[in-house]
Amino acid sequence: MNLVRSPSELAIILKQGGVIAYPTEAVWGLGCDPFNESAVRRILDLKSRPEYKGLILIAGAKQQLTPWLNTLEPKVADRLLSINETPTSWVVPDTNIAPIWVRGEHQSVAIRLSQHKPVQTLCEAFQGTLVSTSANPAGLDPAMTAIEVSTYFGRKVDAIYDAPLGGASQPSQVRDILSDTLFRA
Repeated sequence: MNLVRSPSELAIILKQGGVIAYPTEAVWGLGCDPFNESAVRRILDLKSRPEYKGLILIAGAKQQLTPWLNTLEPKVADRLLSINETPTSWVVPDTNIAPIWVRGEHQSVAIRLSQHKPVQTLCEAFQGTLVSTSANPAGLDPAMTAIEVSTYFGRKVDAIYDAPLGGASQPSQVRDILSDTLFRA
C-alpha cells in the first residue's frame, strides 16, 4: 500500500496519468486528471463501471470551476458555489468543457465544490478539478478506510492519500443545477 501524505507528490502522480485513492467528505474516492483519457479509463476498468454513466468531478476552490461558472447565469452559478450541510454534486450543462469519457452519454457533468480540507489541498496542488468516484468495484460498498481501498484494488492504484475522511454520513447528493431536482439522496 503506497500511502502518500504530500498533496504535491500526489499532484505529480496525477499529472503523470496516475490514479489515486483519496478521502472525500464521506467515503474514499478514486481520482485522476479528468482530461487524461487513459487515466479515466483505468478508473472505469477498476470499478467495472460503464463509460455511459459518466463520472463526478470535484473541485477544492471557486477558480477551479471557472469554465463552468462562465456558462451559467449568476443565480445558477451561486448554487455551484454554495456551501451545503450535505455535500452536493451539481449536474451542470456541459458539451464543450468536460471530455466525453467523463460526461458519458450526458450533455452535462456532475461537479462538487468540496469543503473537505484534504480535497481542497489536493485540488490546489493539482491546480484543477479531479475525477471523484467512490473507491469500490461495482456492486460493493464504498471503501471507508485506506485498508479497504488496498483490499479492493491492491497495487492497481498508484497512491493512497494518507488523510482523514470528512464527517459526512453519506456520499454527496446529486442535484440538477437548473431545476434543483434531486437525482441521488
